[in-house]
Amino acid sequence: MKRHDWMRAALAASLALNVGVVAAVAVLRPALWAPGAQPISTAVHLPDHLQLDAAQRTQWQALEPPFLHDLATNWSAIRHHREALVRQVLAPTPNRAAISDEQTALARLQSAQQQRVVDQLLAERAVLNEPQRERLLDLLLTRYAQEATEEELLHRK
Repeated sequence: MKRHDWMRAALAASLALNVGVVAAVAVLRPALWAPGAQPISTAVHLPDHLQLDAAQRTQWQALEPPFLHDLATNWSAIRHHREALVRQVLAPTPNRAAISDEQTALARLQSAQQQRVVDQLLAERAVLNEPQRERLLDLLLTRYAQEATEEELLHRK
């Protein structure tokens, strides 16, 4: 594989590392969308979709704000490093050390993001009964099957 092709593949892998879970969370939680952004598909109000009772809704509402805040903050940092990585890769003279630094930063942030999502899903799981967990699982798996990264969409046109 040529060096240029390897860099493109590494960039694509880095950008897509944890898109599955996090993109599903972003699709399912409209509060995460940037102003003016369009959802991948119709948003679902999870408490309604999961048919939470009053006690579950209270627990759910306590879990979401800190998670959403952390997620949004981390996404901001990820976007910053993705932009820096793309600028370095496509610079007239790419700086391999800077590219490596950005990849390392992205991997660290994406790993933290993925762990944040896993922790949130485990906390949500504890709130749900078995049929509700099945509804959430089905919804997430359906969303994953429909997703494409923006980079994939750009190259399909």
